[in-house]
This record gives sequence, C-alpha cells and structure tokens, in this order.
Amino acid sequence: MASIRRTLSPAYHERHYINGAFSTSSPSHKLPSSNGNYSALTASFQRLIGGVFTRRYNRKGQWRKIAYRCVLCFFAGFLLGMFPFGNLVHEIPHQKINNNIAFDVNKTPRADAKLIIDDHVPEKRVDVTVGDDDKGFVIDPVSLSLRVDNAEKVKDLVEPEKFDFVARKQLIVVTPTYNRAFQSYFLNRLGQVLRLVPPPLLWVVVEMNSASMETAELLRKTGVMYRHLVCTKNSTDVKDRGVHQRNRALEHIEYHKLDGIVYFADDDNVYSLELFQKMRDISRFGTWPVAMLAPSKNKAILEGPVCNGSQVIGWHTNEKSKRLRRFHVDMSGFAFNSTILWDPKRWRRPTTNSIRQLDSVKEGFQETTFIEQLVEDERQMDGLPPGCMKIMNWHLHLDVHNVVYPKGWMLKKNLDAVVPIK
Repeated sequence: MASIRRTLSPAYHERHYINGAFSTSSPSHKLPSSNGNYSALTASFQRLIGGVFTRRYNRKGQWRKIAYRCVLCFFAGFLLGMFPFGNLVHEIPHQKINNNIAFDVNKTPRADAKLIIDDHVPEKRVDVTVGDDDKGFVIDPVSLSLRVDNAEKVKDLVEPEKFDFVARKQLIVVTPTYNRAFQSYFLNRLGQVLRLVPPPLLWVVVEMNSASMETAELLRKTGVMYRHLVCTKNSTDVKDRGVHQRNRALEHIEYHKLDGIVYFADDDNVYSLELFQKMRDISRFGTWPVAMLAPSKNKAILEGPVCNGSQVIGWHTNEKSKRLRRFHVDMSGFAFNSTILWDPKRWRRPTTNSIRQLDSVKEGFQETTFIEQLVEDERQMDGLPPGCMKIMNWHLHLDVHNVVYPKGWMLKKNLDAVVPIK
C-alpha cells in the first residue's frame, strides 16, 4: 500500500524530537481561518501515521522497523487476497452426460456460452457459440472453440447412449442326424439358418452310437451355441432311430431343467427365419402348417392346423390312411414349452410320468401320440402365425442312398482316372 507524506521545506517545517516522539510546527497554522480545518486535519493525519512511516530510528532500531513493516504488508496482502476482485463467474444451467460432459444449449446466440468437458482435467474448457442456421458444427482445432449452428443436432449429440435390450425366450432346437451322403450339406444349411436367429438359442445335435469328428468340427464352425449328444440305445429298425435320438435330447433337457421352447428340426428340412421368431410367442404349445414335398410321387401335401385367428379349429389332411390320427401335424410343425417336461405342477398335468416319443406305434403316429402327452385338446394350442395362413417350413425328401463320398469330405489325392483336356 502506498503512503502519502507531505514534504515541506525546512523553512516551513520544523521537527523537535523529545524522547523518540516528535512535534511539528509549520507556518500552516498561521494561514487564514478559512484553512484552519484543513490544517488541523493534516496535522492529525501526520500524528497518526507518522510514527510508522516517518519515525527515524537509530541503527539499533532499524531491524525492528523492517520487521514491523513486513508484518504490516503481509496482513495487508492477506486481506486483499481474500477479497474477490473482478467479475464473478456466473454458473449457467447445464445438462450432465455420462458424468463427463456438461454444457448449455440456447438457440439465442450468446458470447458467454461455455462447454465444459470434465475429463479429469479441469483446465479443458471449450467455447460454444450457438446459432439458428443448419450448417451443423464448426470446430477450430487451434482454439478448441466449437460453434453449434443447429440446436437439434446438439440434442442428438447429448442424448445418453441407449441400449436396445429385449428379453427373448430361449429356443432349444433338437436335430437328430446320422452318417449319410448329404449329412454335411444338411447340417451346414441348418447351421447357417440358426446363426441368423437372434439369441438365446441352443442347438442340440444327437448322433447314434458315437460322436463323429466331422460333425463336431462342423458344429464348431457354425458359430451357434450347441450341445453334441450321443444316443447309445440299440435299434434294429432304422425308422425308430429318430425316435430314440429325440428321446435322448428330451432326457437331457429334463435332467438339466433347460428353460425354453423345444423344437424338433430335422436337418433335411427347409426353414424360414420368421418361423423361429414366431416360436418365441408360444406360451404352452404352438403349431403351424407344413408343406411336404415328394418329388418321387410328384405331389405336395399340406399338413397342419386350420385356425381362426390364433385358435385351432381343425386340421389339413390329404391321406385317407391318416384320418385315424388325433392331431394331423408333421414332426417339424409344432413346438412346446420345455417346462412341461420337468415342472408338471405348473401345467397341472394329471400324471408325473416322463414325456417321451413312443417307438411301439406305427410310422406316422409318433407325432400325435407325443402331442397327446403335452396337451388335452386344441384349446391349449396356439396357431402360428395368427390365422395359420403362411407356410414357414418345408419337409423335403431328397436323401440318396448308397452314395460314396470321401471320408471327412477331404480329397487327399487326385482321382485315378484322368481325362486330358482337348
């Protein structure tokens, strides 16, 4: 702090020191009466601060003088530092995004709008200018200033990231397979279809007697979550092989209490993605029509329900020998809730016996005898899709017997017969 001291000439200012104090005499007291008040105020001011700034000390008292002034300046600086000089920072309304970004968007151009980026570095501040035109964002890489010309784009920028999470039922797809010429082709085709189905999905593939390395390698390459099972039950009849393989999968589902929608998908059928999407709407039991194509017989057969909305009111059938069946449906034309297998109290089943396919019935009756264990009548069924007017899978008979194919589908050497190119 600067101090003001009037310096007078010796003629007008005389000092008389008495025991370290001083007195001042000046001709100013001889001025006219109009200046009397001013002279008295000046004399009082000099007496007040004179002891601090104008007192003369001997050499012994110089250190006391320096220390006193240092303490006085320290307290003066401390008081000045506590006083908030300058313009106060105005806190503007802001919106926090992920606890990292906070800024205010106003369509009216403001020079003092600020975008504060809190990335654990408080010094990072970016200026924002908001306009009303549609030019978008302009960023100056030197000054890190961001000019926002469209407030709607800013809104899209600051909205928190949204995740599309949809709870879906698990699909448990059971596929019996065996060693034949078209096995690799059928499994590859079905695996690529299941790969496109939104998860969760579990593919249960069942082989007879032993698990082949070729099938295991093929399943690994599909990218679908799978379980490779083996059915060790001896079967003299080839027609009963699929029944035992499906029962092996049902035992696995019941033992591990897998929760989901069970579907028997043979590897030689053709399926649409819409079919697997509709399956997730099944509550207890669902069914739909299946187109059965027989190139050898040169005809097509439609089997499945006749629906009024989602209610099953009848069945499609073209075979006279199959009129005695209770439910006219193909093995790939229905799906059911897996909890029916291991939670009978939930569905109020009258018996606690295990639900399995029967190998003691004639061919073509495995489907109806199995469905009779799941539901009582059509009132407990759901027709898919509503109205049952759309074909979503096809049953084909394209298998060829007695066809020689390379082991593991690998060609290790050239063919024996070589025909020259002309």
